[in-house]
Amino acid sequence: MRLGNIILFVAFCSFTAYYVYEPLPEEIEEKWKLMLTNCFFKTVSHMADLSESLGLKDYMGVMYFITLMENVAPMSDERVAVTEERLDGVQVVVYQPKRRAGGAELRRAIIYLHGGGWCLGSSKMSPYDLLARKLVNELDAVVLSVEYRLAPAHHFPVPFEDVYRVVKHFLQQGVLDQYSVDPERVAVSGDSAGGNLAAAVSQQLQKDPKQQVRLKAQALIYPVLQALDLNTPSYQQNRDMPILPRTLMVRFWSEYFTSNKAFFRAMMANAHNHADSSRLLKFVNWSAFLPEVYHRKYNYSAPAIREGEATGMDAPSRSLADPRASPLLVPDTDLHSLPKAYVMTCEYDVLRDDGIMYVTRLRAAGVEVTHEHYEGGFHGAMMFSVWPTDFLIAQRMIDNYTMWLKENL
Repeated sequence: MRLGNIILFVAFCSFTAYYVYEPLPEEIEEKWKLMLTNCFFKTVSHMADLSESLGLKDYMGVMYFITLMENVAPMSDERVAVTEERLDGVQVVVYQPKRRAGGAELRRAIIYLHGGGWCLGSSKMSPYDLLARKLVNELDAVVLSVEYRLAPAHHFPVPFEDVYRVVKHFLQQGVLDQYSVDPERVAVSGDSAGGNLAAAVSQQLQKDPKQQVRLKAQALIYPVLQALDLNTPSYQQNRDMPILPRTLMVRFWSEYFTSNKAFFRAMMANAHNHADSSRLLKFVNWSAFLPEVYHRKYNYSAPAIREGEATGMDAPSRSLADPRASPLLVPDTDLHSLPKAYVMTCEYDVLRDDGIMYVTRLRAAGVEVTHEHYEGGFHGAMMFSVWPTDFLIAQRMIDNYTMWLKENL
């Protein structure tokens, strides 16, 4: 009996080690922390797959547990006043310095858009709450964290429209005066899907001839910017990386547009593009816009164009070509007048090449761009500064990001 228990214990330990262990690149610091963190994400994902296959709850509904687990009640502290408000009908969490601005002094403002693949995440998650407080304290800024509606309950363009309404409303002179904000010192920022929304909003505002107050800066943290080509070198190199493997990113894109599982399968095969998209493929040609050092061992092959009828897939396929969903797809003429940009990318991230291609195109269009690339970085790293497995790289990312805002806003 004792021998049997020993065998079971050894088997359990071996299985646990096999489940937790992930072969990771040498450049990544604190590998064991990433393995443990990914083990949690992987477990929830497996539970979500099982729940959906049994017809109990859809995949994203189970994954939303991660959001709920990290949610905190927005509370004021001795230095920061926190309120929940609605701007043009959209819920936002507003962080303001308690210290009054001296005399006629006006403050900076950052409109922050959380990540989560348009399906997960919340402005009330503890990493975003702590980031907002840091920005308030170090920049003497007003921070608006937007609680936009999520897919799959609200498909594209609803999340974009929610964010755009908040930004438009906030940039009215009367509203800026209400928060003592300098109209020439407003930025929009976001990470991952939030970076997508920040880039899209920046572009759409520039096209509005009635918009009087303009953004001064856009700060994009490992942004997702296009879905026409899901086989860029970074998608291939990092297809099985922790936190955001290719399968999950493709699922996020699919759920953003439709609940049709056939579309997800087509996207996984990189065979989802409608004929209308063919003229836009030039904007995501990584052989042209990606510096050669990032080509690695991969050779460019243009994504396939779907021909013939595919019931239920035409509408989401066309949405892929909408610049409000894929900001990388706009012509150069739409980039010239954009505000200065900060773009953070990570080497071990499927979205790495999206951000780098955008940097290339923005610079070619004459936009001032600061590109910060982390050779040992991975997707989501900046928001892992408050977990039990907090990462050293996260604090460096936050400090550099905050410093850029302080110097450029």
